[in-house]
Amino acid sequence: MNTREAILHAALKVVGEQGVGGLTNRRIATAAGVSLGTLTYHFPSQTALLREAMLLFVEEETTKLTGFVDAYREQGLSVEQAASVVEQVIGQLPFGTDELGAHELYLQAARDPGLQDAAARCFAAYDELALVILKTLGVPSPERLTGPVVALIAGLQLRRLATGDDGVGVAQSLMMLVRGAS
Repeated sequence: MNTREAILHAALKVVGEQGVGGLTNRRIATAAGVSLGTLTYHFPSQTALLREAMLLFVEEETTKLTGFVDAYREQGLSVEQAASVVEQVIGQLPFGTDELGAHELYLQAARDPGLQDAAARCFAAYDELALVILKTLGVPSPERLTGPVVALIAGLQLRRLATGDDGVGVAQSLMMLVRGAS
C-alpha cells in the first residue's frame, strides 16, 4: 500500500470511528503513520481527501464483489440461487470502521456538494455491477431493476450496521423485488 492509499484508508478508519465531525488532519496523519505535511501534500483539502477515500472504498469493494460474481457466473445459477449467494456474500463481508466510514461519507455527500460527484460515481459502479448480475441471470429488463436492487442492498446493509443484524433476509427481499418486476 502506498502513502496515498494509507492516508485514504486512515481517513475511512477515522470517519468510521469518530464520524465526519471527528475528522482532523492530525487524527488521519496519526492513523496513517505519516506527518501532517505529507497529508497536506497529497490532499490539499478535506473535501478532496473524503472524495478520494469514498472512491477508493468503492473501487476496492466493487473489485471484491466482481470477483464473487465471476466465481459464480459460469455456474448457471438460477435467480433464487443467485439471491441466496448474495445473502451469503453479504453475511461474509466485513463490517468494520472502513464500511461504517463509507456510509458516513455518503451521508456527508448530502451536506457537501463537493462530494456528490464522487457519491454518484460510487453508486454508478454499484449499478453497473448489479446490471451485470441481472443480465447474467437473464432477468427481463434488468436496467430498470439496477437502482432498486442497489438501494435495497444498501438499505439492508445500513440496517445491518445500525442494528447488528446478520444480514439474513436479503435473499427473500431480492426475490420479492425481482419477481415483482418480471
